[in-house]
Amino acid sequence: MSIVIEHVSKRFDDIEVLNDVNLEVWPGELIALLGPSGCGKTTLLRILAGLDHPDTGRISVNGVEVTNQHISKRRVGFVFQHYALFRHLSVADNVAFGLTVLPRAERPPSQQIQSKVQELLALVQLQDMANRYPAQLSGGQRQRVALARALAVEPKLLLLDEPFGALDAKVRKELRRWIRRLHDELQVTSILVTHDQEEALEITDRVVVMHQGRIEQVGTPDEVYEHPITPFVCHFLGDVNIFHCRVPHCHLDLQQKDSGQDFPPQLTEGEEVTFVRPHELALKRTRSSSYEWEATVRYIVTAGARVHIELIASNTNQIIDVELTKERYRDLRLNEDEVVYVHPKQLQVFRAPIPVPL
Repeated sequence: MSIVIEHVSKRFDDIEVLNDVNLEVWPGELIALLGPSGCGKTTLLRILAGLDHPDTGRISVNGVEVTNQHISKRRVGFVFQHYALFRHLSVADNVAFGLTVLPRAERPPSQQIQSKVQELLALVQLQDMANRYPAQLSGGQRQRVALARALAVEPKLLLLDEPFGALDAKVRKELRRWIRRLHDELQVTSILVTHDQEEALEITDRVVVMHQGRIEQVGTPDEVYEHPITPFVCHFLGDVNIFHCRVPHCHLDLQQKDSGQDFPPQLTEGEEVTFVRPHELALKRTRSSSYEWEATVRYIVTAGARVHIELIASNTNQIIDVELTKERYRDLRLNEDEVVYVHPKQLQVFRAPIPVPL
């Protein structure tokens, strides 16, 4: 199922929620609408489902316009953040609900519905819990029931609105990987709404980064993370250090103002904003280049796969976050309050202004 969104805009009173959104979703792919709260991603999802309608623009499915088509005609499965299960119905009855409320002419026979329910419960690994009620399930199990219910009507499009938001971190990680495997098996065109960068980058084919009702960038997880095209995308995806400079006298606010040293020549005339990810900063005990900045170790966190180090720049008191491998940290033998020199291995440079802090 292919989806084409063309020039879609939406306002609620005086608030512009979507502003000229254009997007194509390819058949069988899993994409993420990623962005901070209020960026318009859930509104766009509801418009795709037929729960809301755009003020302007059009939605096409497999080449047919469905902009004003009723939700019952769209064959969409919707999974909500808080499950929306019926507490008085068993697991099996919750899964069967979408089939039992179909018009009589479209409703499958009872035996076929029961068979479909058993098939779906096996698919989501809950076949032994058919007679339980939602209150007797864990959060992860409830979300799998909600997913089975959405799949029961054999949707052309599966929409997932923050489906893991109410789960703890460990269950959330296990369930999202499980959904990726399930998607690969079913090949249903799926759109996931999330504000969790790790979630979007880990399981989706493409990521749609949204901000203030607009699409900032669309690309594979590697493309949007490694090659952001706007300051917001760079700032939103992962941790970054933000430095300011003005060419031709650019010192990233970390060198002496009168040092007379300019930063590498890829920068252009005017004020720029430079982003450096913590893992793209190297530390040394002695200075060997004019582009290494003196800083003092302020805090060290060794728990986890990498060592996180907080520095404070000697000249400006700017805080700098650095990530090192355990091996490099052991080689340096760093301690708090030691002086070190920082060298950027890779930069992302954009013109000011910087994005609004999140």
